[in-house]
Formats: sequence, structure tokens, C-alpha cells
Amino acid sequence: MHIAINAHLLAHTHSFRRAGVSHYIEQVLLHLAQIDRENRYTVYTTRGLDQAALGLPANFVVKPSRLPTINPRVRIPWEQIIAPLMLRGKADLYHGCLNVAPLLSPVPTVITIHDLAFIRFPQTFRAYNRIYLDFATRLSARRASRILVVSEHTKREVVGLLGVDPERVVVTPNAVRHHFRPPDPVQLEQFRVRHSLPERFILYVGTLEPRKNLTTLLEAFAILSRQVPTVPLLIGGGKGWMYEPIFARLEQLQLRDRVKFVGYIPEEELPLWYAAATVFVFPSIYEGFGMPPLEAMACGTPVITSNTSSLPEVVGDAGIMVSPTDTTALAEAMQRILTSADVRADLRTRGLKRAQQFSWTQTAIKTLEAYRAALTHPSGGV
Repeated sequence: MHIAINAHLLAHTHSFRRAGVSHYIEQVLLHLAQIDRENRYTVYTTRGLDQAALGLPANFVVKPSRLPTINPRVRIPWEQIIAPLMLRGKADLYHGCLNVAPLLSPVPTVITIHDLAFIRFPQTFRAYNRIYLDFATRLSARRASRILVVSEHTKREVVGLLGVDPERVVVTPNAVRHHFRPPDPVQLEQFRVRHSLPERFILYVGTLEPRKNLTTLLEAFAILSRQVPTVPLLIGGGKGWMYEPIFARLEQLQLRDRVKFVGYIPEEELPLWYAAATVFVFPSIYEGFGMPPLEAMACGTPVITSNTSSLPEVVGDAGIMVSPTDTTALAEAMQRILTSADVRADLRTRGLKRAQQFSWTQTAIKTLEAYRAALTHPSGGV
């Protein structure tokens, strides 16, 4: 089998683009490389990411573009015009890692759909991104031999909103990377001193965008501050889009001296930020999977998150879940963890155990099985 993989969203810059889809592509490639030395792979990447940068074995050939395809205005023409020409007679199967495959693909296709936020929350997307994603995802899903999704929740949405046969949809969950684990206590203390971190604090990590629900977090924190006035809120993450209301609400609530925005956190430091926090809060309205709560649990940090979308699948009984619109319940959950050592210890134990249930190796195995099924039993529409 010769598989072509669209890895143009595998980023190599330190920004919010390193999150989400980029990590998914990276881990799938690395773990496919570990389990499959038989099949051939051609990995198409953005400008600057070559064979040496990725360190993949000989059966993986990396072909970086001469174009800056990390930019959607460049990537879309590559996906729909250049890719079909490059595939003809050179690959058996194409894997599009973000929702879309070439609509005129000369070979069977597999796509990964991470979420359908552009359908569920169209107002949170730039118009040209949303229009292309909506049109191309619907058609790509109809024609794909297999569709990979990162949660059972996303599978239900793909089947329900896109009208896809559930037999063609394969759940391949995300997992944490190996460095997400409780750090050495000495290293953690040095990190605290280096960043002048308080003894106790609440942490959020994620892109600053509307569906992450940060205005609700600020409102809940304002309630909490009347009960526990000495514990600050630290917000980590790069600015995505439509983030201005977050800062406006911060000013309205007069929380500037209690809330600190620490910006994008480099991935090598993330485990230390999680482990240093007293509690991790992730009140997102909608997630296709929800990596930050899983990462926090893997580092031994108690987690509060929303009871919506895929988040209950990720957290299970290892965290506290509340309605993302209930500011009072969110404030009470934070207060409960901050004021009870027994609750913190119990959630830490549960979280560490829960995180171990997710495996990138198993995701790679299921992905490879889906490739084989796509070729031996293609069943996409026309």
C-alpha cells in the first residue's frame, strides 16, 4: 500500500497553531512509523518541514511544498488543484487530516473530522473559512471510503449532520504525548520560582476564541473571588479570533488585578504549568475531543470541565463536570477543589488513571486498519 498524507497543517512555529490538528498529525505519523515498516507513505508538508525535521523512517518520504500552505488561502488551491495531479499514478490512498480531501481525487480517500464546529457555531468562524469547510467537508465525507473521528460525540454528529453511513466512520481517539506526566518535584519548584508563580492558582489553557467560553469563566471567577479572594486565575493560550469580548468582560468585572494572561505556552513547558496549578478549568461550550483536560489529568491536576459535547468521554468520572452556562455551579466547583485536600487527592488519582486509558499507539493501529479497509472495501458515495 502507498498512502499519501496531507500534513500541511503540521506546524513548526511556536504559536497557537501548534495545538490541535498539528499535534494529531504529528502523533499519527510518529506512531504509524513505529508500527508499520511495510507500507509506503508520502507525507506532504508545508514549506520548511522536510525529512530531517520529522525524523521518520525510510518508508516515509516527506515532500515539503514550496508554498506557505499553512495559510488556508494557499492550502485550499493545493488541496483541490495540485494534490489530484500529484496523486495520479503515484499513490493508492489519500488521507486528508482536516476534514477535506480533493473533490476530484483519482484514488480512494480517508479523511479525519475533528469536529463540526463550523456547522454548529458558524458565527465563530471567518466567512471564507466556514464556507469552504462546510461545502468541502460535506462533499469529502460523502465520497470518502472511511472517515476517522476523534470521539463518539463527533461520530454522532458526522452521522447526524452529514448523513454519513455509520459503518464508514471509525473512532480514533486522541491521547496525551509522553511528556505529559507529573514532573520531578525539584524541577517543578524551580519552575515556580522562575515564573514567580503563587502557591495556589487556577489555570486555563487553550486558544482565546468564543467557544472556549472564557467570558463565563471570568464571571464564575468573579463570584469565587468573593469567597476565596487570594487565589488568582491564570489564562494561557494564543489569541485566536473574536477574542475582544474576553478582555472587555475582564474590564467590566474589574478583575484585571486578579487575572493574568500568560500568552501562548510552549509545549515543553505545558506539563509544568498543569502540575503547578491547584485546579485546571476548561469550560468550553463545544469540543471534538478536548485535549487540555486530558493533559492536565495526566499531569496529576484536578480538572473541572463542561458536561457537553465530547468532554464527558474524555474526563469520565475523573473530573467535575458542570453546565458551561452555569456560572454559579462553576464557581462552586472551583471553591470545592480549592478548599478540600481530600477532593484534590481523589481527583488526582482518578485523573492519572483515566489518562492512561488513551493511547496514540492504539489510534495508529485503528488508523492503519481504516486504510486497509478503505482499499479492500471502498464504500464512499458518488
